[in-house]
Formats: sequence, C-alpha cells, structure tokens
Amino acid sequence: MVRIAFDKELVLAGHFLLQHLGRDELRRLAATTTLAHHPPRALIFQKGDPGSSMMAVIRGKVKICTQSVDGKELVLNIINRGGLFGEIALLDGEPRTANAVALEETDLLVLERSRFQPFLSERPDLALRLITVLCKRLRQTSEHLEDTMFFEAPSRLARSLLRLAEAFGKPEGGGTRLDIKLSQQQLGNLVGVSRESVNKQLGEWQRGGLIDIAGGIITLRDRRAIEGIASANA
Repeated sequence: MVRIAFDKELVLAGHFLLQHLGRDELRRLAATTTLAHHPPRALIFQKGDPGSSMMAVIRGKVKICTQSVDGKELVLNIINRGGLFGEIALLDGEPRTANAVALEETDLLVLERSRFQPFLSERPDLALRLITVLCKRLRQTSEHLEDTMFFEAPSRLARSLLRLAEAFGKPEGGGTRLDIKLSQQQLGNLVGVSRESVNKQLGEWQRGGLIDIAGGIITLRDRRAIEGIASANA
C-alpha cells in the first residue's frame, strides 16, 4: 500500500500541472486519488455520463471521440502518457461532452472533483495551469474545424499525420516514426474521411516515398513533402 502511494506521488510530481506542489501537498493529493486499469478498446466513460473526475494517463493511450446518430465516429483527440482528460468536468461538474476509449492497455490516475477543488482554491496557479490545458483543447478544436471547412481530404490527412508526429514522433533512419498504432478506420475517423480514402492516399504516398508503413506504424520519410500537402487547398 505504501508503495502505491509512493508511485502516485511520483506520477503527480512529474505532471506539468502539479509539479510545483510541495511534498506535503503532493502527499495529500495522492491520498485522494485512485488507480484504474482499462484493457484495449474499453469504454472509460461516454458522452452524457456524470462528470466527477479528471484523469491522468500513466500508461497507454486514450481516444476522445464522439458519434453521430447514424454511428459515424469522429476522433477529437488522442491522449498520450502524461496527458490529462476530463478536465472540463473537473471544473464545472457537468456531464461528459465526449466518449473516452482506451486504445491499448491503459492505466489512469483518477482525481475526483470533490477532492481536487480545495487544491484549486488554495493554489490559484493550479487553476491557471488548468486554464492553459483548456485553451490548448480549444485551439485543437478550432484547428479541427478549420481543417474540415477549408482543406481537402489529402491536406487534412497530411495535417493529422504532422500533428501525430508532434505528439508521438520519434526519429528513425532520417525520418519520423509515429509511435502510435492506428487502424486506417481510426485514422479516417480522426481526419473525417472514409477508410477507403485513407487507404488510397497512404498507398500513393508510400509508393512515392513520402511515408513507410510497417506493422500498422507510419514513418514520415519526406516530411517537407507532407508539409507541402498539408498547406495546400487552403
């Protein structure tokens, strides 16, 4: 039990939102959190569920998405290790605005709203950092809307690959490997185009030497060309 509490403190201390808390504050906050494990494809919460907590990803990746009435999925964000989600509910206590799904084996640190609110009152700097997270989310949503309104499918796909490279990219052989495995359907849901369109476009880029695909992992080989496609059709 002591070991788990110690691990929680380490996780909290390493997060940008909480890294300036003192040792006693970290200990107090860690004592109020819980650990949750989710297998791949598990639904963590869905749109409309009561919003009572914020979650930090300790291990794994989480997809934030929503669905239309006819079942079409739109991926709004992918949260990597160290990232937060559910922060809107932490502030307003209103129902969830989207679904959260584990993309792989995922461990979460859960911070309940009722326990975290006192820390926000005591430490205004935490509130400011949380506002920064919300602003980042708003910018991402604005970019997503802009992509849909002003860019054709190839440009939208290229822009998504570049965003994934910023979040999950690792240098490899003169290129950038996207350290996240997404199916073509999932990538299509992220971009807002069909799986068939994604398959066709990725195939063309692979034949042209712009990307490599191995085991479902995409590597950007000609990033300048991808950036050129991303900025076209504005």
